[in-house]
Amino acid sequence: MQHDQSSTPVRRSVVVQEFTNSVLDPNAPMLGPVESGGTIIANTAPGCWGPMITPRLRGGHEVTTPVFIEGAEVGDGVAIRIREITVTSIATASGHDSSPEGFCLGDPYVAARCPTCDTVWPETHIEGIGQDAVKCDVCNNPVKPFEIVHGYTVTFDDTRTVGLTVPSDVAATFAQRADHYSALPDGSKQHSILNYAPSDMPGTLIRTRPFMGQLGTCPSMPMPDSHNAGDFGAFLVGAPHEYAITPEQLAEHKTDGHMDIDAVRAGAILIAPVKVRGAGVYMGDMHAGQGDGEIAGHTMDVAGSVTLQVEVVKHYPLDGPVLFPLLEDLPPLAKPFSASEKAKGQRLAEKWGVSHIEPLAPISVVGTAATLNDAIENGLERAAKLLKVSVAEIRNRATVNGAIEIGRAPGVIQVTFLAPLAKLDEVGLGDYAREQYDL
Repeated sequence: MQHDQSSTPVRRSVVVQEFTNSVLDPNAPMLGPVESGGTIIANTAPGCWGPMITPRLRGGHEVTTPVFIEGAEVGDGVAIRIREITVTSIATASGHDSSPEGFCLGDPYVAARCPTCDTVWPETHIEGIGQDAVKCDVCNNPVKPFEIVHGYTVTFDDTRTVGLTVPSDVAATFAQRADHYSALPDGSKQHSILNYAPSDMPGTLIRTRPFMGQLGTCPSMPMPDSHNAGDFGAFLVGAPHEYAITPEQLAEHKTDGHMDIDAVRAGAILIAPVKVRGAGVYMGDMHAGQGDGEIAGHTMDVAGSVTLQVEVVKHYPLDGPVLFPLLEDLPPLAKPFSASEKAKGQRLAEKWGVSHIEPLAPISVVGTAATLNDAIENGLERAAKLLKVSVAEIRNRATVNGAIEIGRAPGVIQVTFLAPLAKLDEVGLGDYAREQYDL
C-alpha cells in the first residue's frame, strides 16, 4: 500500500508521542508529512525489557509511529542528523535473560502466550513485585516469556551522567511506582521492567552514554520491530507464528533499523535506506549506555526525548545504513589525518615521486546477518558496492585505515574505514563527511 499524503500540508516539524504495537507495518498510516530538512521530535519509550514482559506487544520493543518524509521515494536514502538525545527515566532495570518453556509460540519476542489458558498475545496486568508479577487478564496466572537470570536495578543522577545499581529494598521502592521512575510516556502500553525489581549486583557505579538502539526507516513488509535486522530477523524465517518469512523476504524488506550500535548518538549522522514511499522514519530502544556487542543481550533501556533533522538523499545505492560517527567514536586508524601527518605524507610523496595523495574521509558501513562472520561479509559487500570497488580492496582499507566493530552480538557490525572522498562524492555522501569531520 502506498501512502497518499498529497492532501496533507507538509510540515517543518513533527512531534511524535505515538507508538506502534511493536510491529512496523508499511500499510499503517504514518505521521507527517515533514519536509526534507525538517525536524522530528519524539518522546520515546524504553525498548527491550519492558516490551519483552508485555505479552500484548508483538515485537520485543515499543518504537514510535513512523513519519512520512516528503520527497523520499523507494531507492533513496534519508540522512538523519541526531541533534539531541536526553534520558528522562529516573531508574531502569536490566539483565541477562532466559526464556522459560511454554510461554511463547516459537519466539518469545514476537508471540508470547499464556501456557495456562493458551491465549496468544494475552492482555495482562501487574500484581505484586518480581518475576511473576505480570498476570494474564483471562486466567490470572503469571505470563513470563522472559526471566532475568542475573540482573540489576539502576538509578541515575540528575545530570544523567552516571548511574548506580541499588539493593533489593530500593529496587522494591522503585517497583511500587514503576511507571513514574521509568518515566513511561503516556502513550506507552508496556509494563515497566522495574516491576521485576532485580538486584544481583548492587553498589556498582556506571557511566551513561545514551544512544538509540532503534533508528531507521520502515521495512517494506510488516515486521516485528526488534527483528528489523539480519540477526534477529533470522528468527522469523520459518517461524510458527503469523510473522514468518522466507530468507529472501528478509533480505528484500528489512532496513536494519535495529542496530544497537553505541555510536548512534547525539552528533552522529545516519543514512538509512528508503524501501517504502515516504521512508517512515521511526526510533526507540534508547539505551543509557552499552559496551560494544551488548554482550548481556540487553542494557539499560530508558525513556527519553530525541530531536532529529531529516533530509532526503536521492538515489542511495545501499539496502542498509551507513553512519558518520562522532570523531571520538572512530577507531584510531579511521580518524582523519592531522596536518602534521599530512605534511609527513607529502614529504614521502615528494621523496618517492608519488604525484597524488588521495583525500580520505571516515565512513562506517553497517552489516547484519545471523552470525557475526556473515555480518562482516555483508558489511564488506555493502561497502564495496557503495564505493564501486572490490571486496578485497575494502578488506585492505578496513585493515590499514579502519576496523571491524561489533554493534550487537549475534550479528550487527560496522566496517569503519577511511574511504576515498571522491568516491563518497559520487554517491552524494561526501558533504556529510566534510560536515562531520570538518574536512
